[in-house]
Amino acid sequence: MVLDVHRLRLLREVQRLGTLAAVARALSYSPSAISQQLAQLEAEAGVPLLEPVGRGVRLTEQARVLVRHTEAILHRLELARAELAASLDEVAGTLRVASFQTVVLALVPTALTELAQRHPGLRVEITHRDPDAAYAGLLARDHDIVLGEEYPGLPTPPDPGVETEDLAHDELRLALPARGPHRRATTRPADLAAIPWVLEPPDTPPGRWALTACRTMGFEPDVRFESPDVLLQVHLVEKGLAAALLPDLLWTDRAHTVRLRRLPARPHRRLFTAVRSGATTHPAVRVFREALHRARTG
Repeated sequence: MVLDVHRLRLLREVQRLGTLAAVARALSYSPSAISQQLAQLEAEAGVPLLEPVGRGVRLTEQARVLVRHTEAILHRLELARAELAASLDEVAGTLRVASFQTVVLALVPTALTELAQRHPGLRVEITHRDPDAAYAGLLARDHDIVLGEEYPGLPTPPDPGVETEDLAHDELRLALPARGPHRRATTRPADLAAIPWVLEPPDTPPGRWALTACRTMGFEPDVRFESPDVLLQVHLVEKGLAAALLPDLLWTDRAHTVRLRRLPARPHRRLFTAVRSGATTHPAVRVFREALHRARTG
């Protein structure tokens, strides 16, 4: 019996995400392609791996046995890749990073400058991904490292097969216009309810946290603008058109152009890096993480 590792990964993703359609969306396959790959895996294993449940499927007991062994196999493969890379004299190759905007703006350029000087043979590729797609891509080996964030009260336990390391705890603050028609707004709930707001979409963790934070302060925000683009949020506050809740990391290399006020209990978001289990000792992962930490404390 020869089992294809790629197909084993797909089976593991079905267990993690629950449906063939979800796996197809996360990995940019068609559902029929996923189904064909799993049918081939069933033929390789010689046992049924999926059984219908309503309009979906679930893993058989034999499939769950395979998934448990898949985690161990993939872990050993990552350890082997890390050990092979560590045996070389130079840190080289390609490191594929999935990130979100504020870390790319504030920390990554400094880290990349350092890496280019210290490790010219290392190529770093960075792409923006939503969290679900980023983790699916990490487990599918589309990415090697994910830069993630976790908002207060919204924990995101790591998926099986993923190991995380803290990067920073980044304070979140109220940002009020310093000019324009709302430049005199105070932190009183009545003032905050009277001015326009820009928030991230409410179906995202930052958006959910922001709405809860506003309500905890005793007002319902008048959300005129919704955008995950933090530079647009800053721009709207700078122009006096809205208030926002912004992380301190935004001001790493730019002057304060808005009025920043601390929030009750001084909430922080957790910033972290995530890699596949077994990849923490890979030289490219190690030097990238070290460069990020130095950029943060810099």
